[in-house]
Amino acid sequence: MTDPAHPQQDPLAALWRPPALLGVVLGGEALAAILALAPAQDSDRLVHFGLASLGIQWVALGTLCALYLLRRPLRRLAPRRLAWVGLALFLGMSLLVAMAAWSVLAMSGVTEVGRQDFVLRSAALALVVGLIGLLTYQNYSRSRWLAVRAKQLELEALQARIRPHFLFNTLNTGAALVHARPDAAERVLLDLADLFRSALRGPRLVPLAEELALTRRYLEIESLRLGERLQLHWDVPEALPDAQVPSLSIQPLAENAIHHGIERLPAGGRMDVQVRPTGTGIQIVVTNDLTDAPGERQGHAVGLASVRERLQAMTGGRGTLETALEDGRFVARVLLPA
Repeated sequence: MTDPAHPQQDPLAALWRPPALLGVVLGGEALAAILALAPAQDSDRLVHFGLASLGIQWVALGTLCALYLLRRPLRRLAPRRLAWVGLALFLGMSLLVAMAAWSVLAMSGVTEVGRQDFVLRSAALALVVGLIGLLTYQNYSRSRWLAVRAKQLELEALQARIRPHFLFNTLNTGAALVHARPDAAERVLLDLADLFRSALRGPRLVPLAEELALTRRYLEIESLRLGERLQLHWDVPEALPDAQVPSLSIQPLAENAIHHGIERLPAGGRMDVQVRPTGTGIQIVVTNDLTDAPGERQGHAVGLASVRERLQAMTGGRGTLETALEDGRFVARVLLPA
């Protein structure tokens, strides 16, 4: 079900989101309505609906609470085993609620069914509903894995066709420096090797420090090529947060800033890279000057769209990329979960 090289961060995370909680509540109400409208219920259908709704919601919300309290140890389980553990918790909660419901109904004199029959009937119904939920979870997990894999294949396709002009420009820069500045030429070639090595490794999660180091190597190459035309400013804390980020999630932002911004300015321009911890994660902002010619502002589309989709896919929808024009400068703002 899951690619071991790219495990899911939290298979249970989807259960705590408002759409999932709303779906559980509405699904429980729908099941209660079906039970109340069954042919065997020939009277007091509204009362039966209320009792069934109360019991079903207790089971559903109780199971969600149990999963939330056990979320840390459950994260270490494989998705398939996690699904069966969730089913077991659901059946156990159904039995507890059924026994408590029978006791309350018996004391009220409402039920004429024996305790064993009532509990077994409730368990059978819970088993059917649980198996349907298990199939739904497996289909969701499968579709989620396929979506992530599709984004990974898209990244691999983009990596397979790294823009030739960057390679040729870098090689030309290295060749020009061989005699005048051999040390700089050697650094250019080593930085180029690091960039290609990272690109060929494929999509994965890497430490934030590693991704920023890769971005620095890329910008060092471009600094040697552009010279004084590139005014580069870093605003990065000395102690970087210990966080994992998708590979090639920051370097493409710097590449877009160079290719669609600084490179098109005859006199060059300024580029800023800022990293700031926030209350919920990490914010990375890449800002660059733009040309005043409207026709020259086109770009910042395909590469940024790929980064945005990969961020969402590899962070479970929690990572975002926002772009905007602020004071005549292009701003790419990445928000990553802690």
